[in-house]
Amino acid sequence: MADFQRSSCTTFLCTQKGMLLFAEIILCLVILTLYGVSTSGYISLSLIELILAIIFFIIYTCDLHTKIQFIHWPWTDFFRSLIAAIIYLITSIIVLVERGYRSRIVAGVLGLIATALFGYDASITCPMRQ
Repeated sequence: MADFQRSSCTTFLCTQKGMLLFAEIILCLVILTLYGVSTSGYISLSLIELILAIIFFIIYTCDLHTKIQFIHWPWTDFFRSLIAAIIYLITSIIVLVERGYRSRIVAGVLGLIATALFGYDASITCPMRQ
């Protein structure tokens, strides 16, 4: 049983979607830390996106998206990525315009990188392309 779980996890991590979700989790964690140091107003965005990315990572890793069929997973994942990209773009622009501590500026720049990452995820996840 443990070998099956380990192999399915490493198999998913080797896919493009697995690497994207792992990168989203790491980037959200770093941005959450930087927002926590500089300002507490934008912590909720990174925290929510971190939790959603972890949930989708677990769903895809455990192959639950094939077992739970009453939810259309490609559309759900597409809207999650698209909304995250838009919100990260807005908050990053606000943080960069306000200026402030260096950690705030770094969080804003990483937020723009997260915008690109989530936007790319949304573009490859779009069910209309498949």
